[in-house]
Amino acid sequence: MVDLWGGRATHFGESRPWKPDTLAICFSTTKGVASTVIHRLADRGAVEYDEPVASYWPEFGAGGKDRVTVRHLLTHRAGLHSVRAVAKEAEDLLDHVAMEEQLAARAVPAPRHRPAYHAITYGWLLAGLARRITGRGLADLSRTEVTEPLGIDGLHIGVPEEASEFVAEPVGAALRQLGSFADFSAPAWSRLRYSRTTIEALHVSGFHRLFEGPRPPIWNTEMPAVNGVISARALADLYDPLANKGVAGGEQYLSEVRVQELGRVQSRERDAVLGIPMRWRLGYHHAFGNGRTAPMAFGHYGYGGSGGWADPAAGISVGFVTNRIGSLTTPLGDLNLFRLNRSLRLCLSA
Repeated sequence: MVDLWGGRATHFGESRPWKPDTLAICFSTTKGVASTVIHRLADRGAVEYDEPVASYWPEFGAGGKDRVTVRHLLTHRAGLHSVRAVAKEAEDLLDHVAMEEQLAARAVPAPRHRPAYHAITYGWLLAGLARRITGRGLADLSRTEVTEPLGIDGLHIGVPEEASEFVAEPVGAALRQLGSFADFSAPAWSRLRYSRTTIEALHVSGFHRLFEGPRPPIWNTEMPAVNGVISARALADLYDPLANKGVAGGEQYLSEVRVQELGRVQSRERDAVLGIPMRWRLGYHHAFGNGRTAPMAFGHYGYGGSGGWADPAAGISVGFVTNRIGSLTTPLGDLNLFRLNRSLRLCLSA
């Protein structure tokens, strides 16, 4: 219906107008890309949601995790939310294959009935699963399973050289301020039962350092829960088939039966990391900010304010990206995204 863009995009110290092809680091919005890759594999029969992960990734069965299924991974119930358990400092996160291996080797009580948002580990868990099935990582699979079949430009995990000139640097001090506060306060918060799980999932010392500099380290790794660089149009195009019975551009991208399953709520429990009830789908959550008028809408939002979603009832998809990390940011988006969703609903009902 509409393409909108505005503001400035800082790139290597140069301020320039935001354009339709400008890319932004989208944080957890990237999880929607990773999840879609798994659903493409499932549609071809390469993976089953209710099969144990260890059936495809034998090393994952270590430490009592042999009963954890693919469905548990997709709904944050694998018991592997803690990034602090596999990384002492931020730079450890840059070795994505090592992260996959360490998560597979962990001994944890699992599966869990109550979800605990795998804020950073989610991407490596899906990447490890996909790697054992296909022999390829999620940066490569996001190209062959998402951008190429959908004809999308402007969607990557990590920043390939050809995309570097389009990436807007994050602006705003919130990420550094939050990181500094968390580094200082984490020992105290970790002693409290109700905040320990959140700290374990969201905080690694010096995380903000990975996003700093003209060519930040986050560009050069695969962190499929965090480091997608995506344009708003590409994000809307990703969710187009999920809003339209699996069809995009007249082609069947996912089967209609598959898309119906993706829209079903798998868990309504209060999430142990986020502290609020979450209507988790298979790799997506309820599209917050749409109110009661869109109970079927689902997608994924990210820290910093980006987000994408599909509403099968209305047949629409939405993508929003920004490089501004402001003080009103939450792990699932910021207030701008919520306001935009409400404005869209008003337009649809007019």
